[in-house]
Amino acid sequence: MSFCFNSGEVFQTAIVIEKNGLSFYERASQAVKDPEIAELFASLAKDEVAHKKRFEALLSALPEELKRTTVADPDQEIDLYIRALADQHIFGAGEKPIGAEAKLGTVEDVLKLAIQFEKDSVVFYLGMQEVTCEGKGKEAAELLVKEELRHVRRLTLQLGKCSSEVKACSLSWPEA
Repeated sequence: MSFCFNSGEVFQTAIVIEKNGLSFYERASQAVKDPEIAELFASLAKDEVAHKKRFEALLSALPEELKRTTVADPDQEIDLYIRALADQHIFGAGEKPIGAEAKLGTVEDVLKLAIQFEKDSVVFYLGMQEVTCEGKGKEAAELLVKEELRHVRRLTLQLGKCSSEVKACSLSWPEA
């Protein structure tokens, strides 16, 4: 392989994804009326905060040689690429959830979208494991996969527990 990501790039990507997930879950917890589901989303938002802090600490503790790009990048396009990739595919940055709040009319819609995003995160981090040069980046990606799989399980269990009445409940998204 002629190109691989370094540990710093993996952590930077993870931080963006966790930040985007935090925004999504905070807004979703405000949008749903069912207290149990709102609490699940609030709990997932707290997890995203903890994940983000963990990856910020790991990034700051990395030696400089593990933060250097593996190819010449005078315009720092790799950072832009990583941010764009994370923003477009996992939770969407700064938008109403993925720019699709209008399509998320019910609790079931939001739960299914959250499950899909968490699965997308798993796939993304598995891919990052494959294209990361050093051990620390690979280890971080492995940790992320486990965390995101736990989120998939929690969301899937909640979706299965919901009655058809709760699933069909409409949402009231907070103002951006």
